[in-house]
Amino acid sequence: MMATDTETGAGVGPLVQSHSTSTPRHHVAIFAGLLVFGLAAPFLLYPIFLMKVLCFVLFACAFNLLLGFGGLLSFGHAAFFGSASYASAHAAKIWGFNPELAILFGTGCAAVLGLLIGSLAIRRQGIYFAMVTLAFAQMVFFFSLQAPFTGGEDGIQSVPRGHLFGLFDMAPDLNLYFFVLAIVFAGLLAIYRIIHSPFGQVLKAIRDNEQRSVSLGYRVNRYKLLVFVLSAMLAGLAGATKAIVFQLASLTDVYWTMSGEVVLMTLLGGMGTVFGPIVGAAIIVTMQNYLATFGAWVTVIQGTIFVISVMLFREGVIGILSKALKKPL
Repeated sequence: MMATDTETGAGVGPLVQSHSTSTPRHHVAIFAGLLVFGLAAPFLLYPIFLMKVLCFVLFACAFNLLLGFGGLLSFGHAAFFGSASYASAHAAKIWGFNPELAILFGTGCAAVLGLLIGSLAIRRQGIYFAMVTLAFAQMVFFFSLQAPFTGGEDGIQSVPRGHLFGLFDMAPDLNLYFFVLAIVFAGLLAIYRIIHSPFGQVLKAIRDNEQRSVSLGYRVNRYKLLVFVLSAMLAGLAGATKAIVFQLASLTDVYWTMSGEVVLMTLLGGMGTVFGPIVGAAIIVTMQNYLATFGAWVTVIQGTIFVISVMLFREGVIGILSKALKKPL
């Protein structure tokens, strides 16, 4: 009889052993190109705009880890993004934490919140899972509105950027940009490693056929909970970093529309692809920035683009490109 030890992978080896540890050359080239562009971009474009794009790129990729590879649709990821933003801002302004410690604190808070919410949410599936995450996110929103240390509708303002490791002044935008670039690039590499690890292969198997994964001996709920926590933690990393960049944590970060935006970014770029959320986040943030003069109509424009993309390009921008090139992206 075949063993079913999920820790060693015995008995379910085909899922793991078929995984190749080599990284496709075109993926290496894309990452190298992104890094080169990231290093050159602040000398060509406004650093604050670029840092906003980077934060949302990481947020979208963290969400894609849960939805695209874990098969779990969350409508409440703003809870982790926003709670980390508040925690990071509070730690930096009230407790005087250096930026790296404030960001770590915010990320840790998001991970703990992800563990609490995830341990309850994974007991449901499909739309019920999505609704549970949305309900918890609304609870976090109202807590952020009422708690005395969050500043209510004003949020936490004038958050100091401080000195990195107590040495490097983060007040200049250019200095902070390269710090944010390092954080986001490290986060992207971590997500890539997770996706292409044996753990990532099991996630894909659960996403594609959960019942078969159960029959093979995998403790499915443990994998779901772990990917939920990892996604929450990385989303928190993005939110905590954004609070330092804009020196502000506000209700916008925890509002339900933030969860909707990250879903839009992921689907527009290409759900279940490695680089899709990067493109999706860049498109949405760029639209918000350059179409700001349209006011509330920006939301209408975003909605129109989303409907068109869903109707005509269901695989997303990168999904279509991947199909055309016949290479996984």
